[in-house]
Amino acid sequence: MTVPSPAATLTADDARKIVLRAQGLLGAVERRTGVRGVLGRLGAVQLDTISTLARSHELVPYARLGAIGRQAVESAYWSGTGTFEYWSHAACVLPVSSWPDFAFRRRHYRKRGHLWSGHPISDEAHDGVLDRLRAEGSLTATELGGAKNKGEWWDWSETKIAVERALSFGDVVCVQRRGWKRVYDLPERAIPAQYTGDDRTDEQCVRNLVAEAGRQLGVATTADLMDQYRLTREQVESVLPATPLVPVLVEGWGRPSAGRTGTAAPAWVHPAELASPARGRHRTTLLSPFDSLIWDRPRTARVFGFEHRLEAYVPKAKRQHGYFTMPLLAGGKLIGRVDPARDGRTLVARQLSFASPRVSEKALDAMAAALREAASWVRCDSVRLELVSPEAARAPLAALLA
Repeated sequence: MTVPSPAATLTADDARKIVLRAQGLLGAVERRTGVRGVLGRLGAVQLDTISTLARSHELVPYARLGAIGRQAVESAYWSGTGTFEYWSHAACVLPVSSWPDFAFRRRHYRKRGHLWSGHPISDEAHDGVLDRLRAEGSLTATELGGAKNKGEWWDWSETKIAVERALSFGDVVCVQRRGWKRVYDLPERAIPAQYTGDDRTDEQCVRNLVAEAGRQLGVATTADLMDQYRLTREQVESVLPATPLVPVLVEGWGRPSAGRTGTAAPAWVHPAELASPARGRHRTTLLSPFDSLIWDRPRTARVFGFEHRLEAYVPKAKRQHGYFTMPLLAGGKLIGRVDPARDGRTLVARQLSFASPRVSEKALDAMAAALREAASWVRCDSVRLELVSPEAARAPLAALLA
């Protein structure tokens, strides 16, 4: 791919602010459009079963809107209109308007013949699921005949494998959940005809998703654009010239060279982002590790100078920061992290640390504010500190929380 000359050179600080604005964490809070507005801005909200403070899909709008009602979050996602679930960055809630853009992935899975290689299934089982849904209406896997065998959680029943394969093919769709269980239905009943009738080519799908990824990320390298919807480099580079995105250079994003700590690196940005400086009020909040601001770990390190990983699947003795560590965003920077839990009406900071060993008053105030807001949101009336690093921050932080 021939890359045109950069439209501008951005400082790392400018790029970081554009990223925050694009992700809805800098500037006016979108209270009028609520959770659906957040989803529309982000394009995808990742799902995960882990629940400590709350589940990740709840934490994402909370980080941007503040302590909104948790039932309002659930209703916005699972009301049966306006959203659907599919494989994008991972398993995500998506705006229903993006249904046509995932036709390329549905065709890919259908051609491959399965969702995961370890879960073969017969065509008869697949067709049987469709027949049941056609005759009886929307059903959960349990209602279809059972989601699991008697082994571990991943030991799926034939019915569950069949319906998940049908979901990947686009033969069924999930637009609702009941008690965290997917409710499956036929797309012709659950997806508006304007979207099911929009038959896009693979090239059109990928081009639209790359353009959307650029809008959602604010400033993005080619690797960032690939990761947003799990596309290949070949796919991204083949459509970039046909998108509105323009190339820029970002100082400090490049790999260090001889005698320099960082060099300018090529990236992509929507021209609208260059029209006005990114400014406004910064959110102070704890972030889910699955939040789209930080779900790409190399990008998080590049944009924020902050190394972060999910340690839920790391043996407890080898964890550095905790089970479900939530970074603290304040002043547009990631300045600490908390591994939260709940004990009755107490929010427990099982492990809390600051990015700098010298903790400023502003950092202490931000951590206390984030913990108080989170506690209030999940109906806790106190906060308990367990491990704190540096230890010298414990007393002043406890005083602020008291």
